[in-house]
Amino acid sequence: MSLGDDDGGPDTGPDRDSGTGPDPTARLRALAHPVRMRMLSLLTASALTAAELARELDLTHANASYHLRHLLAAGVIQAVGEERIRGGVAKRYRYDPDADVEWPQPAAVEGTQPTPQHRLVYAALATELRRRSASLRRGPGNFLTDAEFWVDPDTWQEIRDLIAEASGRLHRAAQPARTPGTVRVSATVALFRMED
Repeated sequence: MSLGDDDGGPDTGPDRDSGTGPDPTARLRALAHPVRMRMLSLLTASALTAAELARELDLTHANASYHLRHLLAAGVIQAVGEERIRGGVAKRYRYDPDADVEWPQPAAVEGTQPTPQHRLVYAALATELRRRSASLRRGPGNFLTDAEFWVDPDTWQEIRDLIAEASGRLHRAAQPARTPGTVRVSATVALFRMED
């Protein structure tokens, strides 16, 4: 999942009345839930139905469908197919990180305050990181950094771009859950400029 530079304000982003894209505020609200973040991780690697997501995340089918509807309505995921299952039709959903990067990102206005939706997304990230840390496997290859630095703007942009590229590579390399020969990993990155 990438938030890019979207400031999530009500007057930014694609024109909702013209139908050129989802409301950026609705998009942030859709992302600001730990279950939906877990769904995005699974939907990055493969197209899944609500029932498959429910089994993988230990949710009810109704709960999985509810969260999928929010992600779909916000334009975060796509319905990529249908299949007949026991006399019904099940939709398959997918999160495409490359399409997410192409989603129109309005320029954030320098010096504006973060919205409540932004704060909800960061709170959801923190909750998800706490959940994942319970599955931490100690050993070589783990990396942790935490920093609050002052750096020159060119260095900041270079580092941000490198990390965004690495994040994209990781998303594109994602495989379906429990694929033989893969390892389960966690990656949480939150880079942002801070007030002086």
